[in-house]
Amino acid sequence: MTIEPTDPQQGSQYPQGYGQQPYIPFPPKPTTNTLAIVSLVSSFFVSLVAVITGHIALGQIKQRGEAGRGLALAGLIIGYVGIATTALFVVLAIAFAATFGAIIAAVAGGAALPFPSVSDTPSEAPSDSSSLTGQVGAADFDAGYLAVGTGPTTVDVYFDPMCPYCKQFEVANGARLSAAVDAGAITLRLHALTFLDPASQGTDYSSRASAALTCQATLRPESTLDYLAALYAHQPAENSPGLTDDELVALQGANLDFADCVASGRYLAWSQENTKAALIGPIPDSEIESIQGTPTVLVNGAQYRGAIDDPQEFAAFVDGQM
Repeated sequence: MTIEPTDPQQGSQYPQGYGQQPYIPFPPKPTTNTLAIVSLVSSFFVSLVAVITGHIALGQIKQRGEAGRGLALAGLIIGYVGIATTALFVVLAIAFAATFGAIIAAVAGGAALPFPSVSDTPSEAPSDSSSLTGQVGAADFDAGYLAVGTGPTTVDVYFDPMCPYCKQFEVANGARLSAAVDAGAITLRLHALTFLDPASQGTDYSSRASAALTCQATLRPESTLDYLAALYAHQPAENSPGLTDDELVALQGANLDFADCVASGRYLAWSQENTKAALIGPIPDSEIESIQGTPTVLVNGAQYRGAIDDPQEFAAFVDGQM
């Protein structure tokens, strides 16, 4: 029996494709995009380059079907993190340089470093006293002093509320001066200075006490000398914080207008500017050029150079100038 060969092009008893599938070679593995590699590597060194090459690489990978998308994304992420870190470092460096530079400039210029203010110092103290003019109560803002009495003899007392020698002068002569004011014999001009601010542990006590005295002089001028006596009676030691604002208010009593004046720091700048003017000079109608220490007492422009705690010697000097 002869078996005729089967034409391979004719139908077969097996369905096409049955059995072992014909060999189909694997598609070629896509090449890794070069810029993706560059992006990842450069991200550890130059963040901006990593970001730029990463974005370019992603575009090329999408168009060409290349591999390396993960590398490009990794480079982008690391690059952006690097940029953010660098930016933060630059900002911190600038802030540090500005702060440190200000301190160096202050030291180099001979300026005292500012002490941090505590709660006793008003947070919004006036920056200048240019708006203070004329006379309010006992305060003469143009001349820079507090004046009580209208007598023909002028007595100027330059003092610092924290100065212990000023207290000695007040204890010895305060009552006599007050009596002379009441008798109409003298005009007493008070110059409250603030040069001992650095001796109050950053609270600027001299400025605050001087400003509080000015508050009293403007609101209740008839009690100016009483408040000055209270300041001396409760004078804090040098190199201590001094009285708080509440304690300064308590020396006067429970008056809301006075408490508001003290808390606002209304006359802080004025007191400090008067101090600068006194230390630099000139001193009007006086035999001295500037204030060299406290207490400095002038009677009709002549400086008293006797013992500050000898009331008889001082009284004789005043009588000699009348």
